[in-house]
Amino acid sequence: MKKQVYAVLLAVILVMAACGQKGIEGALNWPIENLNSINHNGEDFSLEDLKGKVWVADFIFTNCADVCPPMTANMKKLQQMVNEEKLEDVEFVSFSVDPEVDTPEVLQEYGERFYVDFENWNMLTGYTQDEIETYAMDNFKTLVVKPEEGDQVVHQTYFYLVNQEGEIMKQYSGLNDIPYEEIINDIKALK
Repeated sequence: MKKQVYAVLLAVILVMAACGQKGIEGALNWPIENLNSINHNGEDFSLEDLKGKVWVADFIFTNCADVCPPMTANMKKLQQMVNEEKLEDVEFVSFSVDPEVDTPEVLQEYGERFYVDFENWNMLTGYTQDEIETYAMDNFKTLVVKPEEGDQVVHQTYFYLVNQEGEIMKQYSGLNDIPYEEIINDIKALK
């Protein structure tokens, strides 16, 4: 009798866990706190603006000498794929990891170089260097460090899929071998 009760409890727990993941295998379920910021238009932007939407985030900066331009191009390709699939309420968010340099005007110009569709892509700044470094680590479990010497910021190159409730579901390579189809399928699973 005890074994049957344990089996039923285990089954209930597994079903409940699967429901919370909405079909995303290996979901991280990391909750995200708000970060007060401004976007490339100089408008206030917060998690409230993303509520009820699936979004993909990354960390970039405009003076980046190596990984950020290809990451931005890869995110642009993903945005085009989402648009081709006619997936609604999907947003793209790029957090600047060099907010003192990356003003809204600089982010706007950077996005335009990549023909970013700003209709559903916000490039964010307006916080301090300490705030973005702490925010990245506490919420995205990712490293952001601006060394005292030089102008290059150390950061990882992931894309993060976030659900409608503001929880990180998954992270993917944003630099090489981007699993575009997997990301699209995971977005669909959250819809």
